[in-house]
Amino acid sequence: MLKSRKPTIRQSFFLGIAAVFFLVLPNSCNSTEKALNISEDEKAVFNEKSSDTLTIKNDSVEYEITIIELGFVTWLKSVAKPPGYYTQSYLENRNQIYVTTWNQRVLEPARFDPNLYELQINYNPQIDYGYDVNYQLYNYFIFFQRKYNQRLGPFAPNI
Repeated sequence: MLKSRKPTIRQSFFLGIAAVFFLVLPNSCNSTEKALNISEDEKAVFNEKSSDTLTIKNDSVEYEITIIELGFVTWLKSVAKPPGYYTQSYLENRNQIYVTTWNQRVLEPARFDPNLYELQINYNPQIDYGYDVNYQLYNYFIFFQRKYNQRLGPFAPNI
């Protein structure tokens, strides 16, 4: 007699990982990645020489990041999707992936340019940093990936 049994949490986890693997695998086996579509206006912002400093903070959770990156503030105002375009949960999910990859690269200066990955980012997904912090951090990661031709996640940094 055959008994039906519910899959255990462990089996469900491995099935979920296997499903993700097979969904991602066909796209990752291509020998050439699609080039990012970077406009002339965006290239001009990347080559901007004026000093840009942006402080991302949320006083209620005592969180602050200072970004000193040429062209970022201009890019954020002229190229990035406007505030409200993404949901906060979307931004939080992407930021968690980007921060994890970023922090791993900071710890491997022999493999990843220490001039690009200088300091770790203390981002806790259990803390609600608010929309503005998540929006600006997410857009910095998109800007960074596009400007320096880096990939911090399994998806292209499109705008």
